[in-house]
Amino acid sequence: MEHILIVEDDADNNTMLRVYLENHGYVCTQAFSGSEAKLLFSMKEFDLVLLDLMLPGVTGEELIPVFSPKTPVIVISARSSLDSKVNMLSAGAEDYLCKPFDLPELLVRIQVQLRRQARKEEYPERGAESKKADVIYSYREWTLKPDAMEMTAAGRPIALTRYEFLILELFIRNPRRIFSKQMIYEYVWGEEYMAEDKTINVHISNIRSKLKESGTDSYIQTVWGMGFKLT
Repeated sequence: MEHILIVEDDADNNTMLRVYLENHGYVCTQAFSGSEAKLLFSMKEFDLVLLDLMLPGVTGEELIPVFSPKTPVIVISARSSLDSKVNMLSAGAEDYLCKPFDLPELLVRIQVQLRRQARKEEYPERGAESKKADVIYSYREWTLKPDAMEMTAAGRPIALTRYEFLILELFIRNPRRIFSKQMIYEYVWGEEYMAEDKTINVHISNIRSKLKESGTDSYIQTVWGMGFKLT
């Protein structure tokens, strides 16, 4: 039975979500502040997090790196701007739902994320080595430890979201291969690629930004009209 952490400071909304989800077969734990959510996450394992952004204590924005890449996060927020959505998804959230929302829509989005998690566990070819504690990948000045989803570049620790890590894992396991956006998306997300989607560009840009201080951001080369590869 899947266990969901509900992080929402409004007590009525939090309880409404808990009751609704428990009626649909989920186990729920409630947190009413960012600090409480962070403490609960350190003590228990959760299958998914519902996360409000405007929280007392630790903000939702600060919590996303705590939860990701281990646990999928669905942001539930009154902030409806495109910038907010893009920033939270780029930070590692899996989905973003604006308030007010219909509970059946939230339920479907939760089911989608949990199915994705189940597929990743069922089909080991996508991030397969992540389950082997003794596997370490190296490429030039990069080191990836899939079991812990940790990366260092030129000796510097690099904080990556789950999707960013899986993109680099795909590259480093196939260092001479050119990957199209479609290939990257279908490997990492495990679903059909939408041609108009800008997700890959955003994630590659974020990865390069994180690698810049290490001087290794140029390892990822854009092959115009084809995709990306390592240099």
